[in-house]
Order: sequence, then C-alpha cells, then structure tokens
Amino acid sequence: MSYKIIGDSCLDLTEDLKKDPRFQMIPLTLQVDDTQVIDDETFDQKRFLELVKASPNCPKTACPSPETFKKAYECEADDIYVITLSSHLSGTFNSAQVGKELYEEDHGPKNIKIIDSWSASAGELNIALYIAGLCESGAEFEEVCQKAEQFKREMKTYFVLESLDALRKNGRLTGLQAFFATTLNIKPVMGAVEGVIIKEDQARGVNKALAKMCDYAQKNIKDPERKTAVVAHCNNRERAELVREELLKRIPFREVVITETAGVATVYASDGGVVLAC
Repeated sequence: MSYKIIGDSCLDLTEDLKKDPRFQMIPLTLQVDDTQVIDDETFDQKRFLELVKASPNCPKTACPSPETFKKAYECEADDIYVITLSSHLSGTFNSAQVGKELYEEDHGPKNIKIIDSWSASAGELNIALYIAGLCESGAEFEEVCQKAEQFKREMKTYFVLESLDALRKNGRLTGLQAFFATTLNIKPVMGAVEGVIIKEDQARGVNKALAKMCDYAQKNIKDPERKTAVVAHCNNRERAELVREELLKRIPFREVVITETAGVATVYASDGGVVLAC
C-alpha cells in the first residue's frame, strides 16, 4: 500500500526528506508587522530573522485553511498520515480534521489518520520518521495508527531558547509564570506534558542548559537502542552538534538526526533555539 506523510510547516524536514515525494508540508502564514511570509520552500530564515530583529512587535502565525488540507488529501496514496502541531499551540489539528470531513463529503472514506503531535518541530519529525519506518516494514494502516499514537505518548520533547518572549507574547505559556531572569543569564530548560509547555529546570548559560536538557532525556528514555532522537536548531548548527555529542555520551540512540527549523519553529524558537525530541 502506498503512503504519504503530511505535516504542517512545523514538521521540520531534513533536506533529504524535502525531496522525498512521500512527505508534504502544508504551510502556515507568518506575520511580522505588515509583512506576510508563507512558510513553504521559499522561506528565507536569515531574512525573516532580520525582519523580526528590526520589529518592535512579536511575529505571529496563522494556521492553514481546511481546504488546503483537503486538497493535500486528494492524492494517489492509499494511506495518509497527518502530523500537526500540538493543539495547545495551534489550530492546525482542527483545520486538518475539518479538511478530512470536507474530503469525505466529496470523495467518500479514505485512510486518513490525523495525529495531534503534542509537540512541534523535532517532535513532529520524530513521529514522521517512526511512521515512515513502520510503513516501509509493511505494517497495515490500523497498526501504524495504533503504534504511532503510542509512540507519541511515550515521546518527550524538550527545548532551550535564548528567550521565551515569542511564546509568552503569543499566549503559548498559559498557566506558566513568565521567566525573566535575563540579567543573570539564566536559561530555562522547557518540556511538555500532553502538548502543554512546562518548565523542567534552569541553568546558568545556554550550554549548561543544553547539557541539563540531555540529562533529562537520559533520565526519561526507555529502550534507546531502538529509538531515534531528533535535534532541531534555529540558525545555530554548532549548538545542535553539541547536543548530539552530549546525547551520545549519555544514551545509546540508534541515530541522532539534526534538522533546521522552518518558519513556524523559527518564530517561537527564535535565533539560536534548540528543540529535542526522543
């Protein structure tokens, strides 16, 4: 059976996967003041970061329309797996669901599984890689759906950012006290519980916070020999390489994949941010 993996544009694909026709990203729209940016293959991270730096206002994002998802479902693939941003962070999950209803009204039933990742960026990619592995092994649609949901529940997402301002100003830290200890260079280590952002810990300086993030991954991982870790970075490959090195010192992962953030994750991770999913 043929398959396709569709994600919103926070599915931060590697350069190789962007060329794979079995993967497709549905773009969100980014807004900086009066400038709109479509988060597709034309996204220019350097220019976008310059726009953000020059603006006194926080950038915003808008999710794709249900019609955009419906159109993506109108493809040759027998089985479609859709991975979206956590529904606590974005409306893309709901948009993908409505798109499925619209598709079925016009075309009838189809194997379409929509997964609320409870994550973003590296987390979405990690789920996509897991699903692709199951499909390549010959697993049937229902089995892939069941195992992907279980994988999502067991996966942990962590991140270390230079600033939480974009998340705070866009209302993504609901119920979490804002963190402002910038004068002491204190960096929080963040995580998520069922898609809701939480603070795990903190450290003095980014590198120590990244090391502490890896400690949390080590503490919470199960059966790492069978698992892949994904590290996404915003304009700082050196930090991503440091995280991979620190992870492999601690944990015998099957593989550690590094990818770069596209537009949505760039909005929230900001320049220098790192996201880990494992």
